[in-house]
Amino acid sequence: MRQPHHLGRIPLTVLALIVANVSVELVLILSDHRWIGPPGLRRWAYDVGAFWLALLNGAAPEFHGQSVTMFVTYAFLHGGALHLLVNMIALFSLGNAIVRRIGQKRFLVAYAVSTVGGSIGFALLSTMTRPMVGASGALFGLMGIWVCWDFLDRKHYGESLWATGRALTFLILYNVVFFVLLSGQLAWETHLGGFVAGWLLAIYWGRDVHLQGRRRMARTAKPGTNRRQAG
Repeated sequence: MRQPHHLGRIPLTVLALIVANVSVELVLILSDHRWIGPPGLRRWAYDVGAFWLALLNGAAPEFHGQSVTMFVTYAFLHGGALHLLVNMIALFSLGNAIVRRIGQKRFLVAYAVSTVGGSIGFALLSTMTRPMVGASGALFGLMGIWVCWDFLDRKHYGESLWATGRALTFLILYNVVFFVLLSGQLAWETHLGGFVAGWLLAIYWGRDVHLQGRRRMARTAKPGTNRRQAG
């Protein structure tokens, strides 16, 4: 059965976000190689779109309102092809899973809230002077929603919370390992802020939204696959 607002099996919202991120980084990569655009285009993009803590401490912005817009624009910039690839793979898998549960409108709300939550976490906790870029704040927000659904389900049915704790432990270890591998250049504060924002949004929506999503999945599932799954 063909699903509305999908291209094949890919939700249009997820596809649009992937295209937007890839397009921005592709232009910057081509500029880095001096194939298009003026020299220094990446630096200019970071100057106007990355998240700069200094702007919250009195530094002069590039344009009026930059200290507000950077809470969102940072998520559409990346630090190169590998950074982009990892995030887009995560966006594709997580985005599809979340859309199947809550639909595309709520997915966009979740993505936006998690993006802002990530930048708030960075603003409150980080002391980094380098610009912060990347979609990982939003992606950790989607993870926060998914893990919270698992937590709510297990709590409701009186099941062990071990699996939820294991997921949280994995995410903590992931950040610790990459923080070390990247010599401290990992914006774990953004990950934490996005995750907390996603978790709180899932709590705010409550189990009703989660159950609606499970019923939506059940209607489109093949016979014999409508069994309860951990969030």
